[in-house]
Amino acid sequence: MMARQLSLDPHHGPRPKGEGLAALRLIRSRKVGPATFHRLLGEHGSAQAALAALPAMAQAAGIQDYTPCPLSVAEAEIAAGRRAGARLVTWGDPDYPALLRTLAEAPPVLWLRGDMAVLERMPVAVIGARNASSLGLRMARGMAAGLSQSGTAIVAGLARGIDTVAHEAALHGGTIAVMAGGIDMIYPSENAALAEAICETGLLVTEQPPGTEPVARHFPARNRIISGLSRAVVVVEAAHRSGSLITARCALDQGREVMAVPGHPMDARAAGCNALIRDGALLVRNSADVLAALQSNGPAATAEQPAEAPAPTAPVSGRVRQPAAVARRLAELGHDTPRPVVTHRPRDAGGPVNLEGRILARLGPSPTEENMLIRDLGVPAAVLAPAILALELSGRVQRMAGGRLALSGG
Repeated sequence: MMARQLSLDPHHGPRPKGEGLAALRLIRSRKVGPATFHRLLGEHGSAQAALAALPAMAQAAGIQDYTPCPLSVAEAEIAAGRRAGARLVTWGDPDYPALLRTLAEAPPVLWLRGDMAVLERMPVAVIGARNASSLGLRMARGMAAGLSQSGTAIVAGLARGIDTVAHEAALHGGTIAVMAGGIDMIYPSENAALAEAICETGLLVTEQPPGTEPVARHFPARNRIISGLSRAVVVVEAAHRSGSLITARCALDQGREVMAVPGHPMDARAAGCNALIRDGALLVRNSADVLAALQSNGPAATAEQPAEAPAPTAPVSGRVRQPAAVARRLAELGHDTPRPVVTHRPRDAGGPVNLEGRILARLGPSPTEENMLIRDLGVPAAVLAPAILALELSGRVQRMAGGRLALSGG
């Protein structure tokens, strides 16, 4: 398979024109969102015709002096994206992701940076809490590594915690990071090096214009792309009200599989996953469970795009090519999950400043090995030991058999 690496040359490839440029101008026009875009496309047959009809439609709606997005603004956005080494793909392009295309409110345009060949792998989202426990991080790392080694592309949101370790574990096979801001606005900033590494074998994806700062309203829209790109969404840790549950709800609306890793009933970070399982999400313990569930849903179809883009339809469960590696992995379901890929990064980036707080943030009611805690925090054992002792004496942490630690039951 030949990699389709996007060039960093700002002059690489033809600039969008005609229908592609009209699509960009249409979605960047005032009061036009994805739903309106697709409605206008259905009514007028093309983005160019819809763009031409906008002023009259706005006037009929009582909006005076309405002007669609100027050509110069769209061309400036394209130039900024090129300088960032990214490529613009519109909904009508053959390279637009097949699963995402099926959504009723599919993003009309996407900025992509990296290796587009990763889109040919079966996509599975692995998401979860930003303030994940050590057990949650270990589960996400093993889950993502096992799925990646079996031929899937891991999809996540480049957030701290579960998303970060999922991307790291899948770097070798290729992973897809969906961003809430512009293609050149990496958030959180400590994941800048990770984002560059992702571009070597995978993709950065966003629907926002270059230079756009991620703000709160962008994240739910970003989450629908995470689920829309994926055959299944696996939630590893999630509080009762969290962005991960928004993604899970998007997945259900889109007809995608929703899977969740169970957690301790007294750990707030597991409340969302446990609720998903209670409400019908599939309980999974490792990558083998995920692969078996995907296989039980029937053979996957190819990811090849049609010559012409279909009209938007109601959400359906998309299918992409199932790599041979997945079938081989399914024959080994009795084996342990493969050892995760270990990468180096600053530990606990963005976590609480004080050491005791950082320890408490990594522990839960379920026991965690002390060595695992040391590794996750990146703190020498000699420095960690006094802090653990202080937490034991205060009754907030209890030491259990086998050198394991857990939050006290209170």
